[in-house]
Amino acid sequence: MKLINENHFIEAYNKMLDKLATWLDSVILNLPNIIIAITVFVLAIIASKYISKLVEKLLDRSSLQRSMKKLIAQAFSLITILLAMFLILGILNLSKALNTILAGAGVAGLAVGLALQSALANSYSGIVLSYIKDLKFGDWIKTNDFEGEVIDIDLRVTTIKQIDNNLVYIPNKLVSEQALKNFSKTKMSRVILTCGVAYKSDLEFVQRLVKETLTQHFDSVNKERDVLFLWREFGDSSINFETRFWIESSRPLLVAKAKSKAMIVIKKAFDENQISIPFPMRTLELPDNININTINSQQAMKVEQ
Repeated sequence: MKLINENHFIEAYNKMLDKLATWLDSVILNLPNIIIAITVFVLAIIASKYISKLVEKLLDRSSLQRSMKKLIAQAFSLITILLAMFLILGILNLSKALNTILAGAGVAGLAVGLALQSALANSYSGIVLSYIKDLKFGDWIKTNDFEGEVIDIDLRVTTIKQIDNNLVYIPNKLVSEQALKNFSKTKMSRVILTCGVAYKSDLEFVQRLVKETLTQHFDSVNKERDVLFLWREFGDSSINFETRFWIESSRPLLVAKAKSKAMIVIKKAFDENQISIPFPMRTLELPDNININTINSQQAMKVEQ
């Protein structure tokens, strides 16, 4: 029994040596092809770097986002390396292996596509957002209930910086599918201010005073007709009005500052002209036959009891 095991071991050992010898012969015979393949691979790596830089320089003339320029350059670099790999397989006479790799890549690509459906949707949306002209770096936008400045768009998320300096990362798919408001597409913004004056006020004088005040304190308002003034309603304690005017701005923060300035100058003008802005009040009307002193006396007696 021991002799049989030794014979099997010797036979297997000899087969292994024969196989190694066959491989060594194949390597020696294909040594020129291997050297050529290695040379092609090294040249492909060097060429891919130069091609990437060349594509980036060419894309600098376009209006694409920085992230997309870098992505396209990397894609060209990867394509160069893949073409070199296919060429190397042909040099090494590995056409059967190439067919196997392509077949496996098709099945693997289908599985990966199903697993990464959401990620691929965000990537596709990121490419679309980078190409459209209505959205670019530095724009102030509002989307998905978030508002801020666009500082980056990559293949996964759109990054915006809010007014409080916090960063919000919104998936590209949501940005492309939801409504988007871009404040930076227009160079003018409208300031809307509401207020109220007492019922005893001269309404025509109030209207004229508000227009004159805004014209004097805002350079963007050239004439009084640039200010829209509307009386809105008879309120509980005041007659309410609304005034609108334009400023040269595309950011909500500047609009808020302009509104704050308008409130200050209008309040100052009202004070100088004895125009009051009444706070909510309630007027009680009592019948003539009621004696206030009697009512007070009765209330005092109840308290003592």
